[in-house]
Amino acid sequence: MIPGEVLAVAGSYVALLFFIAFATDALAAKGRARFLASPLIYTLSLAVYCTSWTFYGAVGTAVRSGLEFVTIYIGPTLVLMAWWLFLRKLIVVARAQRITSIADFLSARYGKSRAVSVLVTLIALASITPYIALQLIAVSRSFEAMVGESALAHDVAFWTAALMAFFVIVFGTRRLNADESQPGIVAAIAFESVVKLAALLAVATFAFVVLRGGDGETQAVRDALSRVGALRDDGGARWIVLTTLSAAAIVCLPRQFQVAVVENRNVEHLAVASWLFPLYLFLITVAVLPIAAAGLTVLPAGTEPDLFVISLPLSAGADGLALFAFIGGLSAATSMVIVACSALAVMISNHLVAPFLAERAESSTKGFSQAILRTRRVAIVVLLALGYLYASARGGEYSLASIGLIAFAGVAQFAPALVAALFWRKANRRGATAGLAAGALVWLATLLLPSFGVGVGVLNAIRALLLPPELAVGPNAIDPLVFGASLSLVVNIVVFVATSLGTAGGAMDQLQATLFVDALTRGGPPPLLRRSANRRDLFRLTQRVLGPVRAHALFAGPEGPGGDAGGARREGPVDSAFVAAVEAEIAKAVGTSSAHALIARVATGEPLTVDTAIALLSETQEAIRAARTLGVRSVELEHTAAELRSANTQLTNLLAEKDEFLSRVSHEMRTPVTAVRAFAELLAEGDLDTQQSKRFVQIISAEAERLTRLLDNILDLARLEAGVSVMAKRPLAVAPVMAAAADAMAGLAVRQGVELKLADAPDLIAEADDDRLKQVLINLIANAIRFAGEGDERVVTLSVCAEEGNAVLRVSDRGPGVDEAIRQRLFTKFGGGASQQTGKGAGLGLAISRQIMTALGGSLVLESTGPDGSVFAVRLPLAQTSPRA
Repeated sequence: MIPGEVLAVAGSYVALLFFIAFATDALAAKGRARFLASPLIYTLSLAVYCTSWTFYGAVGTAVRSGLEFVTIYIGPTLVLMAWWLFLRKLIVVARAQRITSIADFLSARYGKSRAVSVLVTLIALASITPYIALQLIAVSRSFEAMVGESALAHDVAFWTAALMAFFVIVFGTRRLNADESQPGIVAAIAFESVVKLAALLAVATFAFVVLRGGDGETQAVRDALSRVGALRDDGGARWIVLTTLSAAAIVCLPRQFQVAVVENRNVEHLAVASWLFPLYLFLITVAVLPIAAAGLTVLPAGTEPDLFVISLPLSAGADGLALFAFIGGLSAATSMVIVACSALAVMISNHLVAPFLAERAESSTKGFSQAILRTRRVAIVVLLALGYLYASARGGEYSLASIGLIAFAGVAQFAPALVAALFWRKANRRGATAGLAAGALVWLATLLLPSFGVGVGVLNAIRALLLPPELAVGPNAIDPLVFGASLSLVVNIVVFVATSLGTAGGAMDQLQATLFVDALTRGGPPPLLRRSANRRDLFRLTQRVLGPVRAHALFAGPEGPGGDAGGARREGPVDSAFVAAVEAEIAKAVGTSSAHALIARVATGEPLTVDTAIALLSETQEAIRAARTLGVRSVELEHTAAELRSANTQLTNLLAEKDEFLSRVSHEMRTPVTAVRAFAELLAEGDLDTQQSKRFVQIISAEAERLTRLLDNILDLARLEAGVSVMAKRPLAVAPVMAAAADAMAGLAVRQGVELKLADAPDLIAEADDDRLKQVLINLIANAIRFAGEGDERVVTLSVCAEEGNAVLRVSDRGPGVDEAIRQRLFTKFGGGASQQTGKGAGLGLAISRQIMTALGGSLVLESTGPDGSVFAVRLPLAQTSPRA
């Protein structure tokens, strides 16, 4: 055929795709694209699974290996027919977690781990880039078959890549939220699914007519049918492996996860797709057989089997049918490229680039939402450029099926972690990371690199090491694909299971395991990590990621978690539900792991209250009271110590935050309990004089008082957290309270050689509790004295001023600043402060102070810190009335 005619038809078809996409986007914007929310469109979008490998390569596989091509359709059929067992749960979880890609899904399940998301993204890139090249190779070869040997064939692959890049950029990167539907792309893919099926069935009908005509060709037809219907005599190993790989591919391929999970808007569509999609695959399968048999019968020997779909009508002069077949193959190729590039671009931007953009934005007020969109557009261009280069370099060396099977084996590495994510509670991020890495390395060494002619010696060495000589080399050697795919999956599963069983998952691992495994049975709201954040800091982060419009809507809108018009501007902490809601919105744009990492920069906290620990320590408190009256004996103290050890053992099985809490409590109690036990044993022996006995009793009493203070602090914090602590709030002059706190700490300052400077303070009235506010200020001043620095400039400055309707009381020192390692957890229980850096105090002071200020309607923040000192600021709303006497 004339090249210009073929190009004109192909160009018109691509223009039609653009029109369908534009029109659908316009209808969707007006709310008139309801036809997209139908099970038929959902099923047709799933048919993006049928690429040029299916359209051309299935016929080639039938010619070379008989019925083996059927395995590529058996696997997806089995998965769809059992949709209620796996796919339904997968979609429910993905929707609840605002999942944007398969990398995002696995990362979210395994502790929102960035390592998992990066590893999945890299494996997907290595697997899918040759697969994209396969589509360009198919377009180039089919064009050459249409027009004969021509320099234009190479250009066709290039322009196909360029047009697809433009298409995906225009319709796939309009929105920052990667979990939102892309109606234009979905409509175009559904249309292409109809075109490629119709084209293949048309050629199959033509092939059937060819087989039925010509009485002298009966034996040849029989021979051809026998060849395409043959089964490989290998014990079924290759059938099992290919069926397994195709079953994994229907979900694990990034494009399939995109259309089957991310684009799904109604889980009930699966009920229709469970029979309609297998029917679609059955029609494809039926169409392949007559085309392959007719090609073997009438086409000259040496004709490329992968191109029988076009060569067969061309040989009979049916140019129109051949052109229709070419458009069908173009549809199969371009639909895969569009969805695959869109899905991979999201994975690249969210998991490889977004974390670095976030780090750069830390020191800048500029947002990076547009940078994320630009990254996705650049990624699309790079992906298609790599696919084009691969196609140019190796386009004629492998069959379409061989390239596709290597890609299937690569993405199949996600399957163990994906299945375990929904059904195995003990699976954790360490196991998932180790399994993915191990399986990917084996796949790389046994399949991917050898396909480039690299590492063949390593592959032979592996085969010789693991296989008997007769299976390693020679005519009876095990199939390379069977060996590589089986070995990589076995290694993946073994390492994944062993590592998960041998390591403990963190708090986030266990929380996400509950949400995923119990997704269909768990009632009530999902559990939340107990976290807090300063509202203004959280707003600034959200603004940088999502932009000012969405950030203000999220914080100030009536439906947003802010809930009030001034929410974006107020200071003070926000609760765990607010933090979780903001994280979910950010995750739509940059993925779960990146969103979690970003929120961790401004949020602090841990996932339990102190109730459990207090219950376990209650018997210890009773033992201490008994010791103060000398009625305790060593056996009772031994019993108490044994109960403490038992409590420690039980708490180690809780979440990581629980472990840390008990570790701090035990550390604070160990010294006095040991002293009490030792001196009580000496008293019990009775060999002491009166003076020694009295001294030992005094020591026991002092240590018991120390333990009592610790427990009182814990109980005080528990009451504050529960909101049951009584606050006697009244209009109060805050400057005298600051002066009284300074007077109370004057003695400590003198002993430490620190000068207390109390700046002139205005007369400010705030609603507060006198004793509680003084308690907060004394704690801050005491910490500042301990960290006042060295040399002659050991000064702590106290000041009071009015700012933005608040009374602000600041405590400043000139010390070395708060260590960066503890800043994020400074106000949590035992999270930082004096106890960790000086060994003094229980480490509960700042946590209690933060809770007191929250109960008073104010806030306590670390305003600044560094080598020149730290500033802590207490804020209280100014009162409208005068103080009462």
